Amino acid sequence: PLNPALEAVIRIPSAIGGIQVAKQEIPTVFCKSIRVAAAAIDKEKPDAVLCIGQAGGRHGLTPERVAINIDDARIPDNEGNQPIDRPICPDGPPAYFSTLPIKAMTQKIRAAGIPASVSNSAGTFVCNHLMYGVLHHLALCHPHIRGGFLHVPYAPGQAAARPEPTPCLGVRDIALGIEAALAAIAEYRCDITAAEGKIH
Repeated sequence: PLNPALEAVIRIPSAIGGIQVAKQEIPTVFCKSIRVAAAAIDKEKPDAVLCIGQAGGRHGLTPERVAINIDDARIPDNEGNQPIDRPICPDGPPAYFSTLPIKAMTQKIRAAGIPASVSNSAGTFVCNHLMYGVLHHLALCHPHIRGGFLHVPYAPGQAAARPEPTPCLGVRDIALGIEAALAAIAEYRCDITAAEGKIH
């Protein structure tokens, strides 16, 4: 009933400084999500694509480093599909790395007062599926367009229905973090060098 990723994106203005923002709602459905995103990319021909989805349980906004070529759904998607151990693209590479400046995005989000960290796993559900599919489409059809994925945490209304302590962020803060990420994408063609790795 509540999708903080969508609610936050709705709050993003259509212009931020010199950035023009085109938005597209994507269904949380295997295969269909990639088709909808690819059609929007083909129509808009943007400079960069930032996909956004929810990762409940995370403490802040997390730009994703990599998408892997596997669907392994623990739960069904919004149309009841539940692929298990299935490649997203049988002829595709094992993984795609984000072509967005994920470390610069993380630092800009933090500078805006919003918690953020680099994530090294987008999971194996629709978010990873979409990130991989978008990067595959860009590699084949629009190699000059950069792309990647940003996960956001639960909103307070979602966390309230879960056992404590469940981390969350207000939709307004999530939107501010997304704006900071977009500013970093516009500012940095190449990523910065910063220690953002994980021990485990």
